[in-house]
Amino acid sequence: MKDVSEMVVNLMAASARTAPKAGGKDFLEIVVVSNDDDLQKIADRMKEYAPESTNEAFWLRDASNIENSEALLLIGLSKPVTAGYDCGGCGHATCGEFDNHRQLKEKSMGYTGPHCIMRMMDIGVALSSAAKTAGLLNVDNRVQQRVGAAALALGYIKAEVVMGIPVSITGKSIYYDRKTAAH
Repeated sequence: MKDVSEMVVNLMAASARTAPKAGGKDFLEIVVVSNDDDLQKIADRMKEYAPESTNEAFWLRDASNIENSEALLLIGLSKPVTAGYDCGGCGHATCGEFDNHRQLKEKSMGYTGPHCIMRMMDIGVALSSAAKTAGLLNVDNRVQQRVGAAALALGYIKAEVVMGIPVSITGKSIYYDRKTAAH
């Protein structure tokens, strides 16, 4: 099943790459992680983050998912520029105003921000397209935020915002009916 998982994650990467993007401009970084040691390193980093977070139990739950997954797709927003639509979704009247007043902030165990809302939708559409591909192939998967933060911190991907989609092929999905330990 490991070989099948790797093939599926590569097909998911193709779906993410070809997903529609605002203005037809691609600012996505897409990385496949399938080496068991790498998956364990990411899970271990998630466990290290757990006590420092406000949601320790969720970090541990998601780390367990990564430990039990065969492969992982990382999708990140890398060096994005505004879409140029002047939509106001960022809280500014124009993209130029957003660019001029943007003060990028970093969050430990997270990402930079703020970002153009259209670019954030780009990553959402790419994640949805990738998850759809896994679903069409009947391979269990789940979009996760915490795995992206850990993979980013470890240097598996270079991006400002990262989400991950682990995959697993077992008799029952490991991503649903997940238990979270009480605090």
